[in-house]
Formats: sequence, C-alpha cells, structure tokens
Amino acid sequence: MEYRPLGRTGVMVSSLCLGVMNFGGVTNEADSIAMIDRALDAGINFIDTANVYNGGQSEVVLGKALKANGKREAIVLATKVNGVMGEGQNDKGISRYHIIKACEDSLRRLQTDHIDLYQLHRPSATIPQDETLRALDDLVRAGKVRYIGSSTFPAWMVMEGLATSEQYSLVRYISEQPPYNLLDRRIENELVPLCQKYGIAILPWSPLAGGILAGRYGATNQFPEGSRAQRVGASFQDRVSERGVTVAQEMHKLAQERGMTASQFALLWCKDQPGITSPILGPRTMAHLEDALAIADKRFDAADRELLDNLVHPGNVVADFHNSNDWMKARIY
Repeated sequence: MEYRPLGRTGVMVSSLCLGVMNFGGVTNEADSIAMIDRALDAGINFIDTANVYNGGQSEVVLGKALKANGKREAIVLATKVNGVMGEGQNDKGISRYHIIKACEDSLRRLQTDHIDLYQLHRPSATIPQDETLRALDDLVRAGKVRYIGSSTFPAWMVMEGLATSEQYSLVRYISEQPPYNLLDRRIENELVPLCQKYGIAILPWSPLAGGILAGRYGATNQFPEGSRAQRVGASFQDRVSERGVTVAQEMHKLAQERGMTASQFALLWCKDQPGITSPILGPRTMAHLEDALAIADKRFDAADRELLDNLVHPGNVVADFHNSNDWMKARIY
C-alpha cells in the first residue's frame, strides 16, 4: 500500500480510502465489520463516513468495528456534517448551532473522543464562512477535531475559505472531497490547480462513477437489481448518460487488454491522476473491496493516459456527477 501526505499536514494516509456509506444500510453490520477489518489488514489507514449515512448507522457500525479490533488510533477517521439528522429546523446545515451538536453526536456514535478530519458535506449559499470556520476552529481548539475539510465545494468557495481562515486566524481546510471520475473531469479546470498550489488534499468520491465505469449499466434506461441507480432513484439515474455508458464500454476493452477489471482500471486512473491524494471506495460487498485492493500497489501506466484522455478530454464531462449541487449550473443534456 502506498501512503501519501494528507495535504500539508504531515499526516500520511493510504492511497485508497475506505468509504463506508453502504455500511449499516444495504450492507449489514456483520459484513460491514468484516470489510473494515479486511481493509485495515490490507494497509488502508483512512476511513471516511458521514453523519447522514443510513441515519447515523454508518458511524455506529464503524465505531463498533474500531472498538472491537482496537485499531482506532491506527487510522485517520473522517466524517462529515450538513445533512438532515432530525425533524427540527436546526437539525441540518452548517450553522454553528448544528455543527457543534452534530460533532458531539458523531463522537458518541463513533465511540471516540476525537475526529481526525471533520468535513463540511456541502457548502452553504447563505451562511458566511467565518461563522462556520469559527465553530470548526473551536472544535479543533477543544481537541474534538484534528483537521477540517470541505466536500463538493466550488473552487472559488474553497479559496474564500482559505482567505477567511487567514484573515481571522482560524483553522483552514486541508482537504476537499469532490466527485471525480473519468466521466466527469470538471474539477481539473480550477479545483485541482487550486488544491495543488495551496497544499489541499483531494479525496474524490465516486471514482467508479457509481458503477458506470465498472460496466454495471448497458443502457441509460436499464438499471440492474441492486444497482445504485435502482436503489437511489432519479438523482443517480440522471447520471447514467448515453455517452457515459459508451465511454465505459470503450474503457472496459482497454482494461481487458491489460488484464484488469473495468473497475480496477478506472480506480487506478483516478488514484494516480495529478493532485489526487486518495479516492474514496464505496464497496457494498467483500468482492467489491477485494477488487479494489488488487490495485493498491499498482501505478497507472503513463502511456495509457492519452488513451483515456481521448475518451473524455481533460476538464470535460459526459455524465453529470455534480447534478445534486445547487452551485453547479452546467448540466448534461
């Protein structure tokens, strides 16, 4: 397993991050715990979750697993705040009020006294960043959080956050977690250069394009039983574009020629793209996890980069993985 710097922090994390969004939900508790143990045994030391995943059960299962195996201090533990966690008007968002309460709730579910990387799950169009960053700064000063990051922020807002932190001497973002895969490469235009310049780790979510690049979908209107499009519904189904499916089929041929599965080839490409720290795996089964672990010690062949650039030109998009973001105006039609 390769280990890389988490931004400019000096902390080293595995080049693959275990995302546990499915755990405690579509993946039952016993299977989830077995997969966490397997990932740690394989050298993964970076695990990402969020308070909103499965109504908090993802954090609960992760906390149980780490308590049972005694490896809490051996990993970098990341979670997020923003999603709806109750029926009250303030049981969501990134206000100071909600951030402080949500952090305490996550600590309890995770059975830990600190969160290594606490991330804002989405930006806010109305709450000033100094309000949010001051709350996060207080959590860091209290020892409940080590570092902070953002997720699915536009590049300009990451830069605004850095400037706000400098202006008020507050803790700064050390990572950004955007959607990024061969089918949606828009972050290469502004976000990647920004992160490279300012030492911000990039932690891509959906590196396999939700299964599209794994060959899960043969057509835009056929969603296999158990697939993410079938389970999640319209928000994901809209990402299954005709051009995206075609690109996935072409990439699959290249993967076969190299003795890899389509998912391995897609993940390897994402892992070794410029500026990338650690793509977030989202396995549902042990087989998915084993498939990903097989490329942990491999490097993407530079000679293959042009072949995939020809399928989707750098900075371009053929399947919209920003379709849930209010700030992204561009859409695929």
